[in-house]
Amino acid sequence: MSRRRGNAYNVPVKDSVFQLRPGMTRMLSIVEITSQRNKPMSGQDPKWQKDAADQNFDYMFKLLIIGNSSVGKTSFLFRYADDSFTSAFVSTVGIDFKVKTVFRHDKRVKLQIWDTAGQERYRTITTAYYRGAMGFILMYDITNEESFNSVQDWVTQIKTYSWDNAQVILVGNKCDMEEERVISSERGRQLADHLGVRFFETSAKENINVKAVFEQLVDIICDKMSESLDNDPTLVAGGMAQNKGQRLTDQPTNPTNANCNC
Repeated sequence: MSRRRGNAYNVPVKDSVFQLRPGMTRMLSIVEITSQRNKPMSGQDPKWQKDAADQNFDYMFKLLIIGNSSVGKTSFLFRYADDSFTSAFVSTVGIDFKVKTVFRHDKRVKLQIWDTAGQERYRTITTAYYRGAMGFILMYDITNEESFNSVQDWVTQIKTYSWDNAQVILVGNKCDMEEERVISSERGRQLADHLGVRFFETSAKENINVKAVFEQLVDIICDKMSESLDNDPTLVAGGMAQNKGQRLTDQPTNPTNANCNC
């Protein structure tokens, strides 16, 4: 697959969260049908429906939580979005998402946070959502060596299917399970340094560093976006930084980017 070029905030997008390749339609329908049996996040919560329909925001960031199966991605998302935790979750089927609106740097930022299945058999579906993602939370389980060893594979997936400057935070989850720990904090920190990303250890169960991870990721994206606007002032003139409700993954009305390989 060819890499996308240019500024990630200014490249026309064919396959955003709202526009999917026709070839994916059938697979996504299967995921939606199966998810109904597992009580999807989005179908039961009136507050979620209200947040999803709310168009009063300055920016919308698409974020993905990725990592091996059973590292705690769904619990992590529920803790952040709903401040709830249950150990009764089954493995995510395909992909699902939640919406949360936050205020950062005097801006109202709508986060569309996608929870992906970690199993290999769903990889074709989940990687289709990488395009247009502004940030990734790459998670491993501190009690599971295999999940830690798989981090590099997930990094390769990000480099292959996402924007060149998508931001990544490495998260070692389940730090409350200290007696079962097999991955030291130092190993996690060294890997993050090697990859050039930020690092946190978290616990969805005990609500440790969950909010901090999302806040840090949003701040990094905002900083990179500001740098992008500084380097290309025409983006401001074009209204990107000013228009209320601007989605950073929106397809421009009249795309003219000759470098787009979408």
